[in-house]
Order: sequence, then structure tokens, then C-alpha cells
Amino acid sequence: MEYVAGLVKVPASELAKYDLAGAKRHRKQIREALGFRPSTVADEKALAEWLAVEVCPVELVEDRQREALLVQCRARKIEPPGRTRVEKVFVAARGKWEKTFCARTIGRRGEARTARLLSLVAEDNEAGTALLAALKRDPGAVGLDSLLTEITKLNDVRRLGLPYGLFADCSEKLAAAWRARAIKMYPSDFRDTSEDVRITLLAALCSSRQALVDLLVALVHKINARAERRTEKQLTAELKKVRGKEGILFKLATAVVDKPDEVVRRALFPVVGEKTLRELVAGAKANEKVFKTEVRTTLRSSYSSYYRQMLPPLLNTLGFKCNNTAYRPVMDAMKLLQKYADVDGKTRV
Repeated sequence: MEYVAGLVKVPASELAKYDLAGAKRHRKQIREALGFRPSTVADEKALAEWLAVEVCPVELVEDRQREALLVQCRARKIEPPGRTRVEKVFVAARGKWEKTFCARTIGRRGEARTARLLSLVAEDNEAGTALLAALKRDPGAVGLDSLLTEITKLNDVRRLGLPYGLFADCSEKLAAAWRARAIKMYPSDFRDTSEDVRITLLAALCSSRQALVDLLVALVHKINARAERRTEKQLTAELKKVRGKEGILFKLATAVVDKPDEVVRRALFPVVGEKTLRELVAGAKANEKVFKTEVRTTLRSSYSSYYRQMLPPLLNTLGFKCNNTAYRPVMDAMKLLQKYADVDGKTRV
């Protein structure tokens, strides 16, 4: 208020003398000068319709929805409704969008699939209650037990008959918001909602396969990181056994610091010797090859002994598709893993 008063060079205390009739008169003059008009009930209905179709499906943050509404009012040359009426516009828009979203989701399921989904929250359905509780739980750390639990959950959900791509045409943020809403609810809370909302919430909760995908990614990283750590530890231990390398490094560092502008051949070769430096380079290159070879060996050993019992069930449960030819070798490798999933890890094929 003080800032605006300073701009118009009027004391801020003068606002107390500003009467309501004068305010209405000035607002009308401002609207006429800018080509705006007051909003009507028909305008509010049209704005609610526009929000439901254009904004609510893609934007979930209330402040951004308000910004979009103000921009639309400005484009239509309409004075924005008051705070109370704006809230009514948003309630109407969200309600309309929710009904549209629920109807679209239910239409893709069919009556039989919908009945199976609703049975999860039926009274005295202990199996359904247990499945809902399992779906809400975090998978936890990567391990054989957590992976098998996620596979069991996914297979139980598949028996419900959820169609593929149920939420494919909506944003991931929207599906995640419905999923988060469902996670907070008890079976009795589901039963208290309208049937269309209940079905959509249950479908959103059951449609996520992200936990199993995250486990696969974490598992691959864990195998690779563990192999690299073990190999680095072994090579570091072997490197410390070689005598003289620390002394050579010290001599090279001293020569570089003492003669920073000197030619390498004149500054360094007299200190260590060209032959010795070439041997060090050759040894480093050999160590790099050894490191990669050892990592592959450790990976193979880890997979055949422990991780083998986790990967085949995971690969058999998840489906993998890729149109990028650059990743074709990866897809071929997965097919190979699935082909020999039941073969003993110690058997050579």
C-alpha cells in the first residue's frame, strides 16, 4: 500500500477516506478505459468449462491454475470474479474434470474387470485388504525377498485384468496424484467415496509397475558397483606391492615444480629415464585392461552364484520393448538371459 501511495504521490492514510461508492465508480471507469467488462454467471460457467478441458488435465498446482484463469480472463476482456466466486469456478471445473476422467477410466475397463476391482474394498474381503496394504508398502532395499514380493504383487494385480495403457493418455503427474491419494485411504475410505471415484482410485493404485522397474535398475547398478569395488580393491592392493613407484612419482613432481618451463625431454628424462616412463605407461594400460577383465569376471561370478536367482523371475515378469536399434544388443542379451533362465549357472552352453 505504501508503495502504490508513493507512486501516485498520495499519503497512504488517505485510503481510509476512500468510500465504496467511489471505488465502484472508479472500477467502472478503469474497465471502460481498458475495454473490459464485469464477469457474468455465463462467463463463470464458460471459464469452468475451459479449466476442466484445458487446464485441469495437465496442471495440478492450484496457484498455476489461478494464473491460467487470470490470463484467460485477460484474453476475454473480462474482469476476474471475486474471491468467493473464483473458488466456485475452480470447484466446478475440478468436479467436471474428475467426472470426465473417471468416466473415461471406467469405460476402458468393462463390467467384469470393474467388479473385480471393487471387490478389493468389499467388507470382509481379507485377501483384497491384504493386497491393498501390500501395494501401498515401499519395496525397500534391493534383495531377493523384496524382489519376489514385488513380483507376487504384480502377478496378483495382473489377475485383476487391468487393460494395458489405462492411463497412457494422461500425464504421469496426474496418475501419480491419484495414486498418492489412494495410498492414504483405508478400505472404509474407499467405500465412502462415489463409485466412479472409487474405481479410478483403485485403478491408479494397481496400475503402477514402477517399484519393480526401480528394483531392476537398482539391481543392475548394485551388481556393477559391487564388481568394480571388489576389483579396485584387489588392484590397489597389488599396486602397493610394486616398489619404487612412489619414489618415481615424487621425482617427477619435483622436476616439474623446479623446471615448469623446461622441455619434457630435458627436465624429466634425466630424472627418471624415458625407458622407465614408457614401462610405467605400458603397465598402466595393462592395468586398465586387467581392470575391465576383472570386472567382467566378477560380474559373471556374482550373477551365476547369487544374482541369478533374482534376475530370471524379474525378466520373466516385466516386458521389454525398444525401437531404437542402438539398444538392440541389450534386448538380445535379455532374450538370451530368458532363454537360459532355467539352466544351472555352472553349466556351460
